[in-house]
This record gives sequence, C-alpha cells and structure tokens, in this order.
Amino acid sequence: MSLEVGTSGSPADLEVPEWQTLAKTITKSVVLISIILTAIFGNLLVVTSVIRHHKLRVTTNYFIVSLALADTLVALFAMTFNASFTITGTWLFNQLVCDFWNSCDVLFSTASIMHLCCISVDRYYAIIKPLEYPTKITTRRVFIMLALAWSVSLLISFLPIFTGWYTTEVHRQWRAEHPHECVFKVNKYYAIISSSISFWIPCSVMLFTYWRIYLEATRQEKMLCKTQMGPGGGEHQVIHAPPHRNSHGADDTESGQSTPTKRNITKMKREHKAAKTLGIIMGAFILCWLPFFLWYVTTSLCEPVDCPCPEIVVDLLFWIGYINSSLNPIIYAYFNRDFRMAFKKTLQDLFCSCKPCKLWQSRHRHPGGAAGFGGNHVHQQANSATTNFTCTYKTLVT
Repeated sequence: MSLEVGTSGSPADLEVPEWQTLAKTITKSVVLISIILTAIFGNLLVVTSVIRHHKLRVTTNYFIVSLALADTLVALFAMTFNASFTITGTWLFNQLVCDFWNSCDVLFSTASIMHLCCISVDRYYAIIKPLEYPTKITTRRVFIMLALAWSVSLLISFLPIFTGWYTTEVHRQWRAEHPHECVFKVNKYYAIISSSISFWIPCSVMLFTYWRIYLEATRQEKMLCKTQMGPGGGEHQVIHAPPHRNSHGADDTESGQSTPTKRNITKMKREHKAAKTLGIIMGAFILCWLPFFLWYVTTSLCEPVDCPCPEIVVDLLFWIGYINSSLNPIIYAYFNRDFRMAFKKTLQDLFCSCKPCKLWQSRHRHPGGAAGFGGNHVHQQANSATTNFTCTYKTLVT
C-alpha cells in the first residue's frame, strides 16, 4: 500500500560521487530483488506443495493457499513497481500505470491481511469451540470468507482510486499538471476508512482471537498434565473432543490400540502447534505493518509541513511491510513439520528430475538388494550421494 511516491531531487544529489551512487544503486537492487524473488518463490512453493500433497489439502490450508497467492501478487504487482522507482529515483510509466500500481498495492496488501484475520477466526473455532468447528467452518463457509476477503479488498482499491475518490481536489489539479509523475496523496476520509479496513479492524480481531486461544491453550495444557500423570498422580481424566480431521490433515485416530484419551490429546497437541505457528505469523504481520499504518494515518491527518518524514524512512516503512509477504513460507517451513516435509519433497522433485537422481531416490526409498549387504551398503550410499549432488549441481548450473 502506498501513500506518496514521486520524483524529487536537490542540488546535494548532484554532488555525490559517481562510484557512491553506483554502489548505492547496486545495493538497493540486490536487496529489493532478493526480497521480491524470495516472496515469489516461497509463496509459489506453498501453493505447489498443498496441491501436490494430499495431507495438506485441509480446510485451514485453503486460507493459506489464498494467502500465498495474495502475497505472490504483492511481489509481482506492488514490489516490482516500487522497486523500479526506489532504484532509479524516477517514475518510468504514465499515470494510468501509476493508478494500476497503487490499486494493486492496496488490493493485494489488504487481501493478505484479511486472510490472516480469517485464519485467526478458523483457529479460534478449532481451539475454543472444537465441538462447533466441523459445523461452523465448512468448506462452503471457507470459500465465502475468502470471497469476502477479496471483495472487500477490491472495493477499497480499484474503485476509489480509478474514480478519484481517494484524493483531494488540489492533488487532482497537480496530477493534471504533472502527467509523468506518480504521487499517491489520499484525503483524510479515505485514509481513515482504508486503514481501518486494511489493518486496524483485522488486527483487533486477530488480537482478540489469539488472546482467547492463548487462555484456552493454557487451560488445556493443565488438563493434559493431569491426564498424563501416572497411576499415583490422581484421577485419570478423559478429554472429549469431536472426531474430525485436524487442521493439518491427520486423522484423530492414531491406531486400533489408541484410547479416546490418547486420540484427543494428540489432536489437541496438533491444534495447539498449528495455533502457535499461526500466532507467530500474526506477530510477524503486526511487527511488519504497524509502523507503516501509524505513519500512513499520521501523515494523512496532518499537513506535510507539520509531519515531515525523510524519504529513506518512507522507503523503509514500505519495504518492511512488503517483507511480511516473504516471511510466511519461512515460518511454515521452520515451525510446521508437514509443510517442511512437503517443501523438501517438492524441491527434491524440482531440482532432481534427471535419471541418476531418480535411481538414487528409488534405492533410498526401497533399500535392499546389493546395497543392503555388508560393506557394499556404505559404498553404494556414498556413490548415490555423489550422483545426487552432481545431478543437482548440473541442474542448477544449466
């Protein structure tokens, strides 16, 4: 989401040595392009992994796939235009592209935040009201929530920006006089409405739901401790919960010998782990976007003369917010075992598609034969590992 972007210069800029300007440009390019590529690759990896692995095709992950698509579009349509201006210091396109960029920026950034809000509601019902979860969070309602998230984001982006409702009369005149510059100046009404819908309301919902989840998780942890106490530890409690698939695709029934208590304890632990992962995602979201929206509202409600802000600070606020779109896949890979294994399998299939690697994978999955006897086993494993490395290296180089 952007507020004010335009071309500016000063005599001091001309006095900077050429080598210093070049080094600054290269540094900016490397950092910003790395953020963009990380966001695109990571979020596409999330989408691909969910599509390829049946275990991940569960209700909660519908939100995560849609969130990953929104974050990918943030990288493609918001970060790229912002990076081109930040690196060159000049708007390279016309005003139509400027409006398109700002609309996409608001749309996809808001959609990303809305998805996090939907995920918090999903976790709220899974932890706080597990008996109601299968009836409340149905596939149909999930798609309705996703449609609302995208629709609301669309209503506060393309419609007000392309109709000119978002800005002031003075800025409209300025745009007519400067057709080759891109400055997104909002009026006070749009600033309050857009920031409330894009951040303040979703953030309030997330804080409330995760506060309730934390309290309930703490209570359930105490119950688990009592349940897991030995025969001398007091009464053996049975925790009842609905028999539905958990948020990461594993059935509640562990095996034929599992007792109801063990099944429910396992389910609760998995739900708590999922809530913890998504809580970390929410924390990263607040840290990334809160500074931007504080600046956005403050500078919109007061005059620029009264609320000056250095250009480098504005750039940092934008890109700290954008970084949030790159963090979610990293959080999944670090904290969630199912996603971590799916990512690993997807990357293996992507970078190890040649015949020697497939042969190594086949032997690795089905050990036996000559590779399973005596010293040959170690020798075969070493050869397979070497072949695997060579194949991967050739694939990456070519």
